[in-house]
Amino acid sequence: MEAPAMLHAPSLPVSSRSPLERHDRSGGNRRFRVACSPVRSQAIDMSKSEYKPGIFDDLLLIYFRKKMVEEVGWDSEKRGYAGLIEVANHLMMKGKSNLETEQSTVRILQSLFPPFLLILFKMLIAPIGGGRIASMMVARATALSCQWLVGPCSVNSVDLPDGSSRTSGVFVDRCKYLEESKCIGICINTCKLPTQTFFKECMGVPLHMEPNFSDYSCQFNFGNLPPSPAIDKALQEPCLAICPNASRRRELGGRSGDIDQCPKV
Repeated sequence: MEAPAMLHAPSLPVSSRSPLERHDRSGGNRRFRVACSPVRSQAIDMSKSEYKPGIFDDLLLIYFRKKMVEEVGWDSEKRGYAGLIEVANHLMMKGKSNLETEQSTVRILQSLFPPFLLILFKMLIAPIGGGRIASMMVARATALSCQWLVGPCSVNSVDLPDGSSRTSGVFVDRCKYLEESKCIGICINTCKLPTQTFFKECMGVPLHMEPNFSDYSCQFNFGNLPPSPAIDKALQEPCLAICPNASRRRELGGRSGDIDQCPKV
């Protein structure tokens, strides 16, 4: 879940790393399932990216967690980031469907901003230059304000459908949210899909997020529409072998076709 501070940010270093494969948007049924069967091992030997949060990061975590708790109606006894992950897990379990979980997360993201700010940004900033200025602004704001949530990241160049490119991408080296939750279902339903919806519907900025479940990196493509769920590769991925939800299901046992799946996804 991304909660960028909509402030005029100083320019950031631009990564030379290219985005992943792009897709054009097409129609499709939004109904899908994220299978959570441990068909492969995601043991990763890379060392964790180092990011030492400061006081501002701690305040953002507290504020974000407060809004999440208000939506979920439950809080963890654990402090800090570990507690945030437990609340995120309850958010996913609470939803009766993937869509309901996505809608709940969008409400959380909306609650982080004064309502008039989102409305004015969508009306006045998003249309400028065909969306070029807005997409570059939110990319820089995301890279500046969200490292406490996802870890080290940098602004990079994004290829657009018209063949041009602009520095409206954000590359996350190794997503802390995915790494700590250990669950693709949580990544998809409480981060990727609702974040894409939030930026498009609430701020007028298209966004296509491309998480890489092999190395835990993630590419944000501001200015690009996401593909339909039917062809979005991220939605076809099986969950991680270390997924705690799938592991819990295996421990409880059950019918062979269901025990390896995360509940509610």
